[in-house]
Amino acid sequence: MTAGVDEVSIVPLRERMRSALVERAGVSRRKATMAVLLSGVFTVHFAITLLVVVLDTVAKDLDTTVSVVSWSITAPMLMFAVIGPAFGTLGDLVGHKRVFVGGLLGAGIFAGLAAIAPNAPLLIVLRTLSAACGSATGPSAMAFTNRMFAPHERVRPLGMWSFVTAGAPVIGVVAGVPLVELVGWRVIFLIQAPLCVLGALTSWWLLRDTERQPHARFDAAGALTLGGGAALLLLGINRGSSWGWTSPMIVSAIVVGLMLLVAFVQVERRVAAPMVPPAWFRTRNIAFPVLSQSLANFAYMGGFMILPQMLKDGVGLSLATVGWLIIARPLTFAIAAPLGARVTMRTGERFAGMFGSMTVFTSMIVLSTIREGTPLWVIAFGLGLSGLGLGVASPALSALLANAVRDHELGIASAMQQLISQMGALLGATVMITVHEATLDDGVLSSYANALVIGASLCVVAGLLAGEVRSTDRSGTDPDPAGSGATGTTA
Repeated sequence: MTAGVDEVSIVPLRERMRSALVERAGVSRRKATMAVLLSGVFTVHFAITLLVVVLDTVAKDLDTTVSVVSWSITAPMLMFAVIGPAFGTLGDLVGHKRVFVGGLLGAGIFAGLAAIAPNAPLLIVLRTLSAACGSATGPSAMAFTNRMFAPHERVRPLGMWSFVTAGAPVIGVVAGVPLVELVGWRVIFLIQAPLCVLGALTSWWLLRDTERQPHARFDAAGALTLGGGAALLLLGINRGSSWGWTSPMIVSAIVVGLMLLVAFVQVERRVAAPMVPPAWFRTRNIAFPVLSQSLANFAYMGGFMILPQMLKDGVGLSLATVGWLIIARPLTFAIAAPLGARVTMRTGERFAGMFGSMTVFTSMIVLSTIREGTPLWVIAFGLGLSGLGLGVASPALSALLANAVRDHELGIASAMQQLISQMGALLGATVMITVHEATLDDGVLSSYANALVIGASLCVVAGLLAGEVRSTDRSGTDPDPAGSGATGTTA
C-alpha cells in the first residue's frame, strides 16, 4: 500500500516539475529573443543623433556644405518611413526571421561602406541604403514581439521597445560625441557595421521563424503607389521651407505624391490581397491609435527641431548647456516607457493615450513661456513632460493596434504605424519651423512660442482621438485569439 501511494504521489510531482521546466524554458527563450530583437533595433537607431551633432564636421571633411550633408539624415528618414510597409508584407510572405536578419546584414554592409565614403553624394546614397535595410528590423521585430505575447501582455514588451528606441539616441549622444571628437565621425559607422553583422548572425542562430501565409501575395502595385506617394509627399513637406513652397519642384512633389496615394487607395480596394486592408481605416482600434500617435509625434518632433535654436538664439544659452538640457526629453521617454506599461496594465490604453497626449500638450505650453532668465529646471521640466507623455502613450497605443489585427497582419500593421507616425513627425517639424519663420516680426521668442502653441493644439486632437479607443480586456483570458474581435470594433 505504501509503495502504491508513493508511486501515485510521485507521478503528479514529476508532471508538475516537467511543466514548470517547460514554462521556465519558454520564458527564458522569450527573454533571449526580446534581447536579440531589441539589440538589433538599438544598433539601427543609435547613430541617428550623432549625425545631427557632427554635420558641420562632416561637411568640412568632405568639402561641401551642411545643407548638402543634411541629406544624409533627411533621405534615410524618408526611406525608413516609406519602405517599412513593403518589408512588413514581405515578412508575412517569406517569414520575419529572414527579413530581420537580412535587414540587419544589409544595414551593416552599407554602414561599413559609408565609413569610407570619399564624398558627400556617395555618403548620402550609402546612408539611404543602410536605412532602407534597417527599416526592415522594425516591422519584423514588432511582429515577433506581438506573436510571443498575448494581447493583454503586449504593453510591457512594447514599453521596453520604446525604452530602446528612445534610449539609443541618448546613449549615442552621451557616449558617442566624445568619441567622435577624439577619433572622427567615420567611427560611427565603423562601430555600427560589425554590430549589425553580429546581430544578424545571432538572430539567425536564435530566432525561430514566423509562420508563412500559404496564400499570401505581395501587393507590388500597392507597394509602389504607397512608397512613391509617401516619399514624394514627405519630400515636399520636408524641403518646402528650404526650396520655397511655391517652387515647381515642391508643388510637383506634393501633387504627384497625393495622386499616387489616391491611386494606392483605389488599388487596395481592388486587389485580392491588399497590403493595407481598407477596412483598417474604419476600425476603431486601428485608425484612432495610429492617428493619435501621429499627431502627438507632430508636437514631439516639431519641438525637437525648434527648441535647440530657441534656447541658443532666443534665450542665449551655450551650445553645451542646450545639449544637456535636450537630453532630458528622450531620457525621460526611455524611463517612462517601461514604467508607463505598468500603469497601462492597470488603467487601460485609453487612459494612457489620453494622459500621454495631454502631458505633451502641457509640455508645449510650459516651453512656450520660456523667456530670458527662465530657470533651467523649468526648461528641463517642460522637456521632460514631452518624454513622459509620449513614453506612456506610445507603447499603449502600439499594443492596442497590435491587438486589433490578426496574427498574420502584425508585420504590415507595424509598418503602417511606422509610416504614419513618421509622416506626422516630419510634418510637425516642417510646420512648426515654418510658423516660426513666418512670425519672426513678433520677436524671436514669440515666434518660437507660436510654433509650440500649434503643436499643443494638435495634442488636444490627439487626446480626443485616444479617448475614442477601447482598452484591451485584461481579465486573464483572450476571447479572440485572432485579435479581430472586441478590441478591433469598427468606428
